[in-house]
Amino acid sequence: MLNFTVHMPTRIHFGKGEVEKAGEVACQYGTKALLVTGRSSTKKTGVLDRVIASFTQAKLAYVLFDRVESNPRTTTVDDGARIAREENCDVIVALGGGSTMDAAKAIAAATLSNRPIYDYMRGNPAGTATELLPIQEALPIVTIPTLAATGSEANSGAVLTHWDTKEKSGIGGPGLFPRAAILDPELTYTVPASYTADGAADIFTHLYEAYLTGDEHANVQDEITEGLLRNTIMYAKKAIDEPTHYEARSHLLWTSTLALIGIANAGRGGSFPVHAMEHTLSAHYDISHGRGLSIITPAYFEQVIKKDRPHRLARLARNVFHITEQNDECAAQLAIEALIDWYKEIGVYSTLADMNIKESDLAMMADETIRINGGGRPFIPGTHELTAEDILNIFKASYR
Repeated sequence: MLNFTVHMPTRIHFGKGEVEKAGEVACQYGTKALLVTGRSSTKKTGVLDRVIASFTQAKLAYVLFDRVESNPRTTTVDDGARIAREENCDVIVALGGGSTMDAAKAIAAATLSNRPIYDYMRGNPAGTATELLPIQEALPIVTIPTLAATGSEANSGAVLTHWDTKEKSGIGGPGLFPRAAILDPELTYTVPASYTADGAADIFTHLYEAYLTGDEHANVQDEITEGLLRNTIMYAKKAIDEPTHYEARSHLLWTSTLALIGIANAGRGGSFPVHAMEHTLSAHYDISHGRGLSIITPAYFEQVIKKDRPHRLARLARNVFHITEQNDECAAQLAIEALIDWYKEIGVYSTLADMNIKESDLAMMADETIRINGGGRPFIPGTHELTAEDILNIFKASYR
């Protein structure tokens, strides 16, 4: 096991009806909130009205910023930060899915610094992110997730898209840790089945990435990861089939948080090459992040993990998919087949062609993955150094 430091400062309020505490909780961190949300869903479901009512009861002033799109844009973040400064907001409250929470974190940083958020993005050709990351200070943040997916509600990262140049990458630092997160599983009842499925695929990928690429002598973390992977599989279909099944929704939401809060990967390290590849796809084509991950994962398992670490894929097969095959190479192949079966069961098994991605763009996007995520090197880290050619081969295998 590697040396590690774990810091989890977010206070979590979990359970039915906890959303009614939104005003009370946010008042602990400021007197005027910028309430960040998406364009329509929280309005349609009535959740936005409930949060506003809670603000009113707590006598918390607020300004509504309801412009966040999927794969949030840097321009949206900069607009939100400008409004927060003009309105003298001193706490940022995020109500929505991963895109909303990521945008809110970025707004909290840009409001305080008065810099364009693009300056902070990894891969920015100007190189400013090298100096500006990690982000040390931001306005206080409170998150209220309405979807189990990204885990952004309690970690210190965010992913943004600079649409003008089709660049998607992350920002991060201790200043982006939310001060509090309100996890009310009932808020996820109205999530469409496709969003629930894409979210489950995202959770699953958060868990397997470092599990397959990191240090192999961190058994405590491995067993935590395997338990969370099993929970994702166990409850995703149940939540899709029975949207108001409280236990399914609560287990998915808590798994989403635990998957990326720092516990599972502490002492194991590892890299996230599949996320790097998918970020390029969704930067250029604005597809669902979870769906993009599910599309390229089988080819990544086949071409990279089965060759480099078949024994790790075999462990996943036995401890997550309950496969009893004793030969590692055979078990690794069965893991891939089991994963595809699960993807089909929840409705996320598809191809890049299904997403209307042009085959002629694949090589360009492979190169972009290296440029943005390689840190000046001709590869991204994984179980081996993944070059543009490796990434292109994965994209090609995922195309049809």
